[in-house]
Amino acid sequence: MERSFAAEIELLKLGDDQVFRGEGILAVTKALLQSGVSYVGGYQGAPVSHLLDVMVQARDYLDTLGVHVESCTNEASACAMLAASINYPARGTVTWKSIVGTNVAADALSNLASAGVVGGALIVVGEDYGEGASVIQERTHAYAMKSSVWLVDPRPNLTSIVRTVESAFALSEASNTPVIMELRIRACHLQGEFVTSANRAPAVSTRAPLPEPAAFLYDRLSHPPVTFKQEKLKTEVRMPAARRFIVEKGLNESFPGTRRDVGIIVQGGLYNNLMRALELAGLADAFGESQVPILCLNVVYPLVPEEISGFCAGKSAVLVVEEGQPEYIELEVGTILRRADLQTRLAGKDLLQSAGEYSTEAILAGVTRFVDSASAAALAAAQAARADGLRLLGAPVPPRPPTFCVGCPERPFFSAMKLVQEETGRLHVGADIGCHAFGTFEPFSQGNSILGYGMSLASIAGVTPFQERRSVAIMGDGGFWHNGLLSGVSSNLLNGGDGVLVIMKNGYTSATGTQELVSSPEDELKRIAGAGSATGSQMTIEETLQGAGVKWLKSVHNYRVGEVIKTLKEALTTREPGLKVIIAEGECQLERQRRIRPVNAEKIRRGEKVVRVRYGVDENVCTGDHACIRLSGCPSLTIKDPSDPLKVDPVAHVNNNCVGCGLCGEVSHAATLCPSFYRTEITFNPTAWDRVKRRVREWIIGWITPRRAAGAGRAA
Repeated sequence: MERSFAAEIELLKLGDDQVFRGEGILAVTKALLQSGVSYVGGYQGAPVSHLLDVMVQARDYLDTLGVHVESCTNEASACAMLAASINYPARGTVTWKSIVGTNVAADALSNLASAGVVGGALIVVGEDYGEGASVIQERTHAYAMKSSVWLVDPRPNLTSIVRTVESAFALSEASNTPVIMELRIRACHLQGEFVTSANRAPAVSTRAPLPEPAAFLYDRLSHPPVTFKQEKLKTEVRMPAARRFIVEKGLNESFPGTRRDVGIIVQGGLYNNLMRALELAGLADAFGESQVPILCLNVVYPLVPEEISGFCAGKSAVLVVEEGQPEYIELEVGTILRRADLQTRLAGKDLLQSAGEYSTEAILAGVTRFVDSASAAALAAAQAARADGLRLLGAPVPPRPPTFCVGCPERPFFSAMKLVQEETGRLHVGADIGCHAFGTFEPFSQGNSILGYGMSLASIAGVTPFQERRSVAIMGDGGFWHNGLLSGVSSNLLNGGDGVLVIMKNGYTSATGTQELVSSPEDELKRIAGAGSATGSQMTIEETLQGAGVKWLKSVHNYRVGEVIKTLKEALTTREPGLKVIIAEGECQLERQRRIRPVNAEKIRRGEKVVRVRYGVDENVCTGDHACIRLSGCPSLTIKDPSDPLKVDPVAHVNNNCVGCGLCGEVSHAATLCPSFYRTEITFNPTAWDRVKRRVREWIIGWITPRRAAGAGRAA
């Protein structure tokens, strides 16, 4: 089973004047219930996955409030859910990972923004830049500007985040416009506390249904000719209403400093990093008191010209601290200053790095260049302190690229592909979003493009026709249901494609936290849906593909590397035309361990027999060529110095992280490598018969060993 959020669900039930302690993203979840949200949906993705995961697991409690929760098949379907707020006074929230999720939802988002809403509509997106991000470095800000959707970026503390959530609904309703809230990973996983309010049962809910549908109003449709009117409403009615609300409710925050000649305008989400940079530069104390005046933009779009010009008036220079590229806020601030005829010098990307994450160090470098009184000595002291911190590590931290988990069932398939390519030559591989994207790293290095979730088969459409060998597309079952069935399989069948599609089937959307799919095990779907609400029917990938018209379809278990090699060779060489699909099955090892470890622990406690399988390497047999490591890449398969002084090279070694999947031995057999791998069974609470067998085996081994040693001595 997936991770349990039982403790977090209890936090959702806190009432008036109690104290919530936990993560930022869970504070958002609590704030939604305090705001009287009617429905919640979304598509999982870091760093906002927990919002939807907790809501799904809290369905029983949410039913008592009348809140509807839905796990959507992709971000477009999630955004389309917000159509409920177009006609009805129902507050709705959806969530996804940005920018990739916002790209998928763009069509629905544009139409939602054009029609406008009467119930508050809030979209919570996870957004990050720099090396910690797992997606392309684009900004949600562009979508907010394009579609005239308001964008909030709360200051990273739980009280501000909760206040922003509650204000976002009110802002949405006051201006009849959807609101997006962007949260960086630091804000989502920030630990803190806030004083709670009682949850509000929504006015429109599953427990308070509407007596009849809304009356037909053509003006509520995003369809010509009314769309021309809606565009005028965006700029002439909704945006002025939003700006009035921002000023009246004080959504942006101004922090006065002792200096009057300069100021800093910062996105709310970067406030903590800015304050730490100012402290290191000697311009602020540890309690958040800054010498430099700060305008903290918790609403980054739209900006309020009067707020910007009022803050900048009388200052010789203002620095805009804005993460990401292009510099939308800086450009708009410059326009506001020119229109107000203010001669304040504007600084921003000219002093700060143009792209990437704005860490404390990155902001410090720009701030010290901007503020004249920040002496070179202060900057040198800050840099020396950072160098001292690095010296405490003893040595640079070695790079640790991401990889498959120990025992991951997807690793064997890439091992098999590597072996196949030794015979066929290199293949063009269309990679995809998901755990299997780790196959692009060493030791596999397989993948020529990643175009989007479920887009791998579509990405080889233009490549396959001019390749001598068939191209291969890899996608997971999550990607298949997200987009792959329509954009890949349907398109390929329509055009008579001849590639090979490999679907990694483990029953879950594993890369984002093992959320359920329509093809998840039926008992799991029933558990998630709730007693009596499951459909009783389960969709399978195989039946769906056959129904779509796929003729060549084979299933293989990933851990049987030899069978995988045989099946893959057949798919690449068969004369049968059309799409060839391989269903590569294997349970997610994380899910398997979560399932069996508590069961085995309980059996051991009760005195029942439990057998655990481990693998190892006989260092006397191992030659040290490390071909096994190059073919499997398992983190538990490493090297160690040999005990034999005559051996120079390190030998292979299996550490205690081994989960007994058997891939190392399976790869060795399939590749006809060495016989150095052995299988061990560790028995807990052995029976009397087990003890007898052990004594007999020890006696036989002990009887054979001296004879072998004696024979070796005579030979010498």
